[in-house]
Amino acid sequence: MHRFIVRKLVVAAVVAACGISVQAATVQAPGEAEDLVPTGKGWGQRTAPGQAHKAANPNSPNGINYHGGPVMTNGVNPYYIWYGNWNGNSATTILTDLAQSIGGSPYFKINTTYFDAFNGPVQNLVTYSGSTTDNYSRGTALSDSAIQAVVSSAISSGRLPNDTQGVYFVLTSADVTATSGFCTQYCGWHTHGTIAGSDIKYAFVGNPDRCPSACEMQTTSPNGNAGADGMASILSHELEEAATDPDLNAWYDRRGEENADKCAWTFGQTYTASNGSKYNMTLGSRQYLIQRNWVNAAGGYCAVSY
Repeated sequence: MHRFIVRKLVVAAVVAACGISVQAATVQAPGEAEDLVPTGKGWGQRTAPGQAHKAANPNSPNGINYHGGPVMTNGVNPYYIWYGNWNGNSATTILTDLAQSIGGSPYFKINTTYFDAFNGPVQNLVTYSGSTTDNYSRGTALSDSAIQAVVSSAISSGRLPNDTQGVYFVLTSADVTATSGFCTQYCGWHTHGTIAGSDIKYAFVGNPDRCPSACEMQTTSPNGNAGADGMASILSHELEEAATDPDLNAWYDRRGEENADKCAWTFGQTYTASNGSKYNMTLGSRQYLIQRNWVNAAGGYCAVSY
């Protein structure tokens, strides 16, 4: 699975697999000469004996390689699972607005530079498809397997549909942690698994209010909710990685970094909101500070639009 690694204090971040590291962690990839594959823990690793993970375009001029797997070519349907206590928290509106406005934007269009060998490029299409709540069914300390169980329960109970074009986001309130490294190794991650007989893509996005110095860029934010605005950037990171590397076998570079990893904790040109906070894009009616994404064209580069 892929992790949104916690941001580093000195330089932007060393990123890996399916996410971005916490700010204070310094997680370096091992120094092997051969290509690395994603681990989800903040670095790449050598392939296991007998595995073949050679890039289909090992000499790509754009700094990221295709490894033969599918991408989400028919649009992406985000689903939210609000885990914990979200009563009175404006995050439920802020993040829903994000999901409803990111599709069709110049920002998400960056993902159209990624394709697969079967069906062509990712489409600039994101359709927010619903949400449900989970009142601490697995407690306040979630293992990776518990997070998958939260997703499985939402689908098997019929609270959310079984959708192979979906990405199911487990969004946790600030009193909830993830035991495999939230706030110390990562701020969020994405992966996939067999749930109800289908290949389901899902993600964990923790609330940065639990560890502002690790997972928030600013404590005053454009929408007046630093935790939610921090989650907006993490969520966007995982959404674009899920679109371009849903099964962890499509697009990543020689260090095992996916497209969003390559631009983690970088934001490009910023502007000042009325409350003094910074933002770099407007989606719908809201201003957001969202990390850049890697454009798979023109030699490859980080950007907020394409």
